[in-house]
Amino acid sequence: MVLTTTNSIEGHTIQDYLGIVTGVNASMPKATFSFNMNKYYQSYEKKVDESKEEAFQKLKKNAINLKANAVVGISIDVETNPTSGIIIVSITGTAVKII
Repeated sequence: MVLTTTNSIEGHTIQDYLGIVTGVNASMPKATFSFNMNKYYQSYEKKVDESKEEAFQKLKKNAINLKANAVVGISIDVETNPTSGIIIVSITGTAVKII
């Protein structure tokens, strides 16, 4: 599965546009009771990366369900809620069939 933020894939021709696909993940970091802000930021960064990877896996699954072998025009949106600490990652792209 080819995933790209560009609208084309060098060396390939888009044969068919199959539809818009998304991958969304919402998660909340574990509460840590530490006064070390570096550890807190590292933990939060790790959780954002994990959430992003889960959203990408969902995007790929949705593209495969449409019989796509690539997703082009990928856009990633990461939002956080400072009050609750929830991290929401939303990834959107166009599922395509390339040759």
